[in-house]
Amino acid sequence: MAIWTRTPNLEHLAAASKNTAVDHLGIEYLEIGDDFVRGRMPVDERTVQPFGILHGGASVLLAETLGSMAANCCLKDPETVAVGLDINANHLRPISKGWVYGTARPIHIGSATQVWEIKLENEEGKPTCISRLTMAVTRRPKV
Repeated sequence: MAIWTRTPNLEHLAAASKNTAVDHLGIEYLEIGDDFVRGRMPVDERTVQPFGILHGGASVLLAETLGSMAANCCLKDPETVAVGLDINANHLRPISKGWVYGTARPIHIGSATQVWEIKLENEEGKPTCISRLTMAVTRRPKV
């Protein structure tokens, strides 16, 4: 059974990310399943650190992007929005070229908070980073 209360689609996620850090770093949304969002980010001059390997901050940006977009598709109240409250990451293996892939899955979906686990891996499917993202569910700002 799907976890989504707002049916996500790849085109909507991409459109919402235009002209943001997500767009500038080349993050692409690849797949949406019943309980996950999957995407990828290039390992290139935009995302590496001075030693030529994927920057930890870029890994965290990919993780938060996937978890945040997924979290906002699980909200029960249309007057709320999910925003990042805390994120941590353990960097397990360096990547120097190609793509890094991420999959976000929920650990907890509540009315006030959500917790997501995001696993990043290289093109061979080996883990590169594991991240946990806590989202606060709050009232959508009046514009």
